[in-house]
Amino acid sequence: MWAMVVKEFLQLRRDRRTLAMMFVLPLMLLVIFGYAASFDVSSISAVVVGPGAKSFSHLVKKPFSLVATHPRSGSAAARRDIQDGTADVAFVTSANGQVTTVLINGADLFTAKAAETAVAHMAQGEPDLRRIQAELKRLIPPGYGVPVLTSPAPPKLTVLYNPGLKTALVMVPGLAGVILVFVGTLIASLGVVRERQAGTLEQLAVMPLSPWDVLIGKVAPYFIVAAVDLTLVLAVGMWLFGVPMHGSWAVLILGALLFLFVTLSIGVLISSVSQNQGQAIQLAMLTVLPQILLSGLIFPLASMAAGVRWIAYILPLTYFVQISRGVMLEGQPIGDLWQPFLYLAVLGVVVVTFATLRFRRLLNPSLGHSRRRRGPSAEAGA
Repeated sequence: MWAMVVKEFLQLRRDRRTLAMMFVLPLMLLVIFGYAASFDVSSISAVVVGPGAKSFSHLVKKPFSLVATHPRSGSAAARRDIQDGTADVAFVTSANGQVTTVLINGADLFTAKAAETAVAHMAQGEPDLRRIQAELKRLIPPGYGVPVLTSPAPPKLTVLYNPGLKTALVMVPGLAGVILVFVGTLIASLGVVRERQAGTLEQLAVMPLSPWDVLIGKVAPYFIVAAVDLTLVLAVGMWLFGVPMHGSWAVLILGALLFLFVTLSIGVLISSVSQNQGQAIQLAMLTVLPQILLSGLIFPLASMAAGVRWIAYILPLTYFVQISRGVMLEGQPIGDLWQPFLYLAVLGVVVVTFATLRFRRLLNPSLGHSRRRRGPSAEAGA
């Protein structure tokens, strides 16, 4: 028995990827859940519009973070600021400095709920008029009129894009991206590894095909399957949960194609550095788990610690969640979503470059080139 224990330890020591997985994954989950797994939103971006914007802006305090003040604008400009992502909350003021309407972006569920709570606390923080009225009645001598104090009318609270703050409306657009991550990264990462384990990779190397031909041939089926899955998830989500589609299908499809391009490239890169399917699954999970937990799909980015938040900005799912929610819930045009589109394009170029270089080394294209130079007649003569 002791010999078996020693053998297993020696084998585990030689398998460095599994050994690293045993230590890296627990530490990664500890950091993620310790610093990022929080539903508490500490900062809510806000704009103040209307004639009394300047006087009310001095009263804005945490958790609200004032980003802009527009005294000459109205509720239409406030809605536009929320739609294009400038702010999560907009205060519409009157000439006397009172807030008449509070607009909240319901597409970000936890931020919206935090904003509702903060607005309620602001209303409760007003002076206790009954106590002041009683104090005036005690101080003013009998026979003198006691002024009657009236509290201003409470502001009208309006939640945009998700009035009922339903979780399904926020989750379904992001879950479509999770499906693409699983198909693009986890499933596609097994493609090349399967060829290596089956012993057919050498046959691909000597075929009259360029590395790009082989790469596209391996990726195309997963691309089609992921597109069908995306269509199915969105159709069922819209039919079963009533998820709206306020934006353009063309913008959403373009974002999905770009995101799928990045995830498939990650899958190919993982398969090119893995020796077997077990290693490919382990590496794929190391990329899938952070995307699900740190992309803003479950936990809001504003609640994450600054030291962990930067990881979210290099994850492709972060930007697809912004695109899918922005298009489906807020109806954002492509002009308002240029940043996530740009970041996805940059990530795609970087990842596909590394994936192509690794795939070329794995496939050993010189074998294919020599075969084409010799031609079929030379091989037949040999």
